[in-house]
Amino acid sequence: MPYNEETIKRMLPKTYLRKHVAHEIYVALTHFKYLEPMMDTYVYNDGTTKVLMSLTGTIPVMYADKTYNIPICLWVEDNYPQTAPICYVKPTRDMMILRGKYISSDGKVLLPYLQEWKHGECDLVSLLQVMAATFGEFPPMCMQQPEHQQASCWLQFSREAEVLSKTDGSLYLSLAKEDGRQGNETNC
Repeated sequence: MPYNEETIKRMLPKTYLRKHVAHEIYVALTHFKYLEPMMDTYVYNDGTTKVLMSLTGTIPVMYADKTYNIPICLWVEDNYPQTAPICYVKPTRDMMILRGKYISSDGKVLLPYLQEWKHGECDLVSLLQVMAATFGEFPPMCMQQPEHQQASCWLQFSREAEVLSKTDGSLYLSLAKEDGRQGNETNC
C-alpha cells in the first residue's frame, strides 16, 4: 500500500504531533521502501501497554560487499520527536540475535545516536541510516545452524560469512565458527 503524508497523519492519534511525525515517516518510507507504518500495541518493561506508531519491515545493510535485509521495528512514542524511537531488530524464526555493543539479548538497538537523541537535530531517516551503517560493521543477527534448535554464534565478524537466501529472495548472513567447534559465546 503506498502511503502519503495525509494517510499516515490519519493513522496517528491526536496525542502525536501528527503533521511533523507523518512527514518524517513519509520521508523515511521514501528512503527505506520495505518499511510499513502501523499502529500496534507496545509492551513496556513494567508490563504496561500503549498503542504506538511503529515502522516495521527490513532495511538494506551492506556487509562484505553484499546487501542483506535486516528486519527491524521502530516504535515512535507520542512524545516524539522530543524522545528517540524505541528500536529493535526482529529476527525471523531461523535467525538469531547477536548480542553485542549495539544490540541487547532481546534485540533492542542500543546505538549512541538513540542515547544522545536531540530534538531538532535527529530524525527517523538519519536514525535508519545510522542503523544500516552500524549493522554493516556489527551484524545484529545471523542464521541459526540447522542441526541445533538453539545454536550459538560468535561475536567476532572477521570469520567467513555464508550468504543464505530465503524464498522471498532476501539474503541473510550465517557466520562460520572459528575452529569448527560448537561455541557458546552467545546464546540466542
